[in-house]
Amino acid sequence: MSIADWATTISGFLAVTAAIGISFRWVIKHYLNELKPNSGSSLRDSVNRLEQKVDNLYNILIERGIK
Repeated sequence: MSIADWATTISGFLAVTAAIGISFRWVIKHYLNELKPNSGSSLRDSVNRLEQKVDNLYNILIERGIK
């Protein structure tokens, strides 16, 4: 293979590697954003609401003496 062939092969490999890296970065950033509270619509907000409801249920059970 000539130098031009090697250069083409290496630049193609680097372009594909860069595209994959950028895609992974976008996906990770997108999913991590779901774990931050944002006033109601994120996964973290849903978990917080469920935890609060479970705590309320525990308090009701404790008040009634049910274990």
